[in-house]
Amino acid sequence: MIPRRLVLTSAAACGILGALPAHATDPARPNPMPEELRKALERDPTAPVLGNPQGDITLSVFFDYNCPHCRKMVAPIQALISSDRQLRVVYREWPIFGEGSEFAARASLAYLQTGKYWQFHSTLMAMKDRAAEVSVMRVARRLDLDETTLRQGMEAEAVTRHIALSFQLAEHMGLMGTPTFIAGDEAVFGEQTRADLAALVARGRKTLGLA
Repeated sequence: MIPRRLVLTSAAACGILGALPAHATDPARPNPMPEELRKALERDPTAPVLGNPQGDITLSVFFDYNCPHCRKMVAPIQALISSDRQLRVVYREWPIFGEGSEFAARASLAYLQTGKYWQFHSTLMAMKDRAAEVSVMRVARRLDLDETTLRQGMEAEAVTRHIALSFQLAEHMGLMGTPTFIAGDEAVFGEQTRADLAALVARGRKTLGLA
């Protein structure tokens, strides 16, 4: 997949984003992201956070467990977090590849409040199989996670809200697919190297007056 820089645009968003102003950004013609949109993107309490929770800049990651390019991004993201102690990373589960993807997303988010999300997430990302109910539950059993708790948690309001908001944010900003990375007022789509992500974060800090 060839990385592509995106222009964030407004679409016919609904629900929580319905009242948010349009946003478009082009590195040549900076157009600051509205604060309401940035808050929805970066500060949603249902979203998993990695790195420094109090970091000076947020890298938002839209991903799907059945996206092979997303699976390849685990190591570069971890390397970037290790090298940038002020980086806050927000994960947005965006299950665009069908029922199996949604099952995996719901299962992972069900463990967010138990402290086991990252263990489950990283194991799913390392799977060779397609993410589906059978393979996801196999991972849960391998990790000795309670299946009853899992299935109950998958239907929690916070899980449903997170997934719905991911779709609404993606539609509102005109995102192309997974993986998508957003920092500052810029988004990039496709596989990135650690250096690519570091450059995106650096540009984000400059845009926000942090560098």
